[in-house]
Amino acid sequence: MGHNRGHNGRLIAARSPLGWTKGVKSGQYGGMSAAILAIAALFPTSAVDAAGVQNVIVADSEIRVTFDDAVEKASSLVLQGPDRIALDVTGAQKGGEAIAAGLVSSVRQSQFDADTARIVFDLVTPAVVTAGQFSQDGKALTLSLSPAAGAAPGDFAGRKLYIAPIAHRSAPPRSRYNLTIPLDPPSNTLPRPRIYGPKGRPLVVIDAGHGGHDPGTISTVTGQYEKSVTLAIAKRIRDELIASGRVRVALTREDDRFYVLRERTAIARNLAADLFISIHADAAGSPDAKGATLYTLSEVASDKEAAALAARENKSDVVKGVNLGRENADVASILIDLAQRETMNSSVRFANLVKREGGDDIPFRAGFHRMAGFAVLKAPDTPAILMEVGYMTNTDDVARLTSTEGQQRIASGLRRAIEIHFARRVAAR
Repeated sequence: MGHNRGHNGRLIAARSPLGWTKGVKSGQYGGMSAAILAIAALFPTSAVDAAGVQNVIVADSEIRVTFDDAVEKASSLVLQGPDRIALDVTGAQKGGEAIAAGLVSSVRQSQFDADTARIVFDLVTPAVVTAGQFSQDGKALTLSLSPAAGAAPGDFAGRKLYIAPIAHRSAPPRSRYNLTIPLDPPSNTLPRPRIYGPKGRPLVVIDAGHGGHDPGTISTVTGQYEKSVTLAIAKRIRDELIASGRVRVALTREDDRFYVLRERTAIARNLAADLFISIHADAAGSPDAKGATLYTLSEVASDKEAAALAARENKSDVVKGVNLGRENADVASILIDLAQRETMNSSVRFANLVKREGGDDIPFRAGFHRMAGFAVLKAPDTPAILMEVGYMTNTDDVARLTSTEGQQRIASGLRRAIEIHFARRVAAR
């Protein structure tokens, strides 16, 4: 699906100005044996001053590589047999940690030549780099991955796809003398979305997956972007909930903008959301795959997240209504674990409700409920599901997901499940 996945710590990514090359159909990404993404940097380096790779972190459909100094440029090459992506970074030396997740099963590093580090990402499923950008200081590189589907292996053997790099900026000459001028730090304030509905009602936050420079999956049927389909469905769900009047509702995005994965859950937590639903559309190598899937947080991902939260120095208000700042690490870890276990159980119960209430309107896969470590599911105190509403690679699903009737059926099924979910919560009290 090109998760926001996929979809899992939240990465800090700069908005990429890269766009799609005109005249290239989405199917060309799936079977090509080589596809090049050229990425320009902001500051040049020399072999003598080569930067070291500090860490490589994969989260869902994002890759973030950080360096201890500015690097010169980078390019990615998609390969088949086995499926992998090679990232060559000029002006860099291999090193540092590597964490694989989402579409990537493992990460390997080598030195392509004296001045070029090569990082190889072994893929769980065929995928392509859809966007990339360096940070303003040239010390971090963020890439977006998207599953590649719809083409048979070898269909585009030997074909290369070039995407224009961001504009080069002339760099000042290096000097033995440096002047440092302190600047105001960048704003880390997240936007506060509009909340619809009567005050005092529980708040549901709907997250439309992808957006901005990240198109998500590109339909092999119509060429439509996942980001546009998820936004249309999210708005339909919002309107359905507003009409019911029983809950409040907010969208993480109401237009074509990009947020990294952790920002989406942070927006929901800042609003004190009572329920979080992330909307995505899936992709598969076979055009026969169809139907919706519901994801909740896995046990393994929960354990890792609880440990990470407990390890933070500032533990104040990690869990709603509980200030953990006064607790020692062991007590904080236990409290976080208890809160997240209850949140996970509540998420599973809600997923079952969605299937029960929406099953007549939404075609679900046979194994409709799965568990995964998606970053958008990891808030310790907000029940959350990630809903793959269907496959962008299936003709019937695409017709359903892009039609007014199909979107309304999804919205109606979710609305009924949401109303019962909160009714049960009130009854339990």
